[in-house]
Amino acid sequence: MPSAHPAVTHAPVPEKRETPSGLKITALATGFVMATLDVTVVNVAGATIQEKLQTTLTQLTWIVDGYVLTFASLLMLAGGLANRVGAKKIYLWGMAVFFVASLTCALAPNPETLIAARLVQGAGAALFMPSSLSLLVFSFPEKRQRTKMLGLWSAIVATSSGLGPTVGGLMVSAFGWESIFLLNLPIGVIGMYMTYRYIAPVETRATRLAVPGHLTWIVLLAAVSFALIEGPQLGWTAGALAAAYVVAAAAAATLLVRERRATHLVMPWLLFRHPGFAGANIVGFLFNFALFGSTFMLGLYLQHARGASPFEAGLELLPMTIFFPVANIVYSRISARFSNGALLTAFLLLAGFASLTMVTISPDTPYWVLAVAVGVANIGAGIISPGMTAALVDAAGPEHANVAGSVLNANRQIGSLVGIAVMGVVLNSLSDWNQGAALCFLAVAIAYLLGGLGAWRLIARPERRSAATAV
Repeated sequence: MPSAHPAVTHAPVPEKRETPSGLKITALATGFVMATLDVTVVNVAGATIQEKLQTTLTQLTWIVDGYVLTFASLLMLAGGLANRVGAKKIYLWGMAVFFVASLTCALAPNPETLIAARLVQGAGAALFMPSSLSLLVFSFPEKRQRTKMLGLWSAIVATSSGLGPTVGGLMVSAFGWESIFLLNLPIGVIGMYMTYRYIAPVETRATRLAVPGHLTWIVLLAAVSFALIEGPQLGWTAGALAAAYVVAAAAAATLLVRERRATHLVMPWLLFRHPGFAGANIVGFLFNFALFGSTFMLGLYLQHARGASPFEAGLELLPMTIFFPVANIVYSRISARFSNGALLTAFLLLAGFASLTMVTISPDTPYWVLAVAVGVANIGAGIISPGMTAALVDAAGPEHANVAGSVLNANRQIGSLVGIAVMGVVLNSLSDWNQGAALCFLAVAIAYLLGGLGAWRLIARPERRSAATAV
C-alpha cells in the first residue's frame, strides 16, 4: 500500500567553501603596504612639498617624522588593544583612520595641516600593524602553510618598500605631491572590504592595558623628537629646547620608576635578559636608523644637490632599493646553512663598509658609484630584516612571540624616528649638500657597524656556545 505521505527528499547541503589563501593574504597585506609606502614615497616627494607648500627643512622633517612618532609610540598600546577588543576590529579601525588621514593629507593647504594629518596617519598605522600579523597567524593555523604565507607577506611588503620611491617619483611628476596620499584611498577601500568579507575574527583576551605607562612613553618620545627636529632652527640652548630636555628626563625617570613597581608593564623587560632578544632589538634600532635615515637623505640629496626631478630621483633610487625583495628570497635559501647571528654580523658589516665608501662623496662622484655603494648596503638590508626577526623569535620562544614582535617593531620605528631626525639635523646644519650627505653616510656607516658588533656579541657568540654545548 502506498504511503499516505509523499517521500521527502532533502537537497544536499552545500559545503562551506574555504576562503582562498590569496584573498586572505591580500586583505592582510594592504595595511602593511600602505604603512610602508607612506614612509618611502614621501622621501621622493619631499623637495616638491617644500616648493609647493613653502615648507622649511624642519617642517619637512616633521612631515616625515611626525608619522613615525605616533606610529612608534602607539604600537605597544595598539597590540594590547587588539588583544582586548579584537584584532579584526582594531585592524579595520586603523584602516579607517588611515584612510581619513590620507585624504586630509592630500587636501592639506599648508604645512601645519599636513603635519597634523601625518600624526593621525601614524596612529592609524599603529592600530593595524600589530593586528595584521595576529590575523595572519590566526588565518593560517597549519605551520607549513603559515610559514609560506609569512614569506609571501614579507615579500609583498619588501617589494612595496623597494618600489616605493620609484612609484612616488612617478606619481609626483605626473599628478602632483597630493597623489601619493590619494593612492592610499583605493588600497584602503579594497583592504577594508576584503578584511570584513574574508578574515575571521580572533578571540579576544582580557588584557589589562598599562595606559599611564604608555602615555608616559608617548610624552618621552614626543619630547625627544621635538628637541632633535627643532634644535637646528631654534638653537640648542633655546628655552623651548631646555623645556623639552626637562620633559624628556622627567618622563624617562617616571617611566623607569613605574616599570619597576607596576604589575602591567609597557615593555617585557625580563626578556631583555636573553642576549639574543636584546641583540635583535639593538640591531633593529640601529638598522632602521641607518636604512630610513639614509633613504630620507638620499631623496633630498638627489634633487637638491644633483638637480634630479622627482621622477628621475625615483628612477635613480630604484637600483638601490630593488634589492630588498631579492635579498629576502636569498635569505630563505641560505638561512638553513648559516646561523642568524652569523648572517646578521656579516651583512651589517657589509652594509657599514659600503656606506663608509661614500663619506668622500662630492659633485664629481659618478652616479653609478653612489648606486653601487647604496645598493650593496641594501643587499645587506634585505638579509638583515628577516634575520633579526628570526633571531628574535628564537630568543623569545613561541609563548612570547607576539609581544616580542611588538617590541621589535616599536624599537625599529624609534630607530627610524631618530635616524630621520638626525639626518635632518645634519642637513640643516650645513649649507653644502655634499658635505651634509658625506656626514650622513658616516652616521649611517657607524650605525651599521655598531649593529654588526652587537649582532656578533649578543647573537652569534651565544649561538656558537649553544652549538658547542649541544655537541
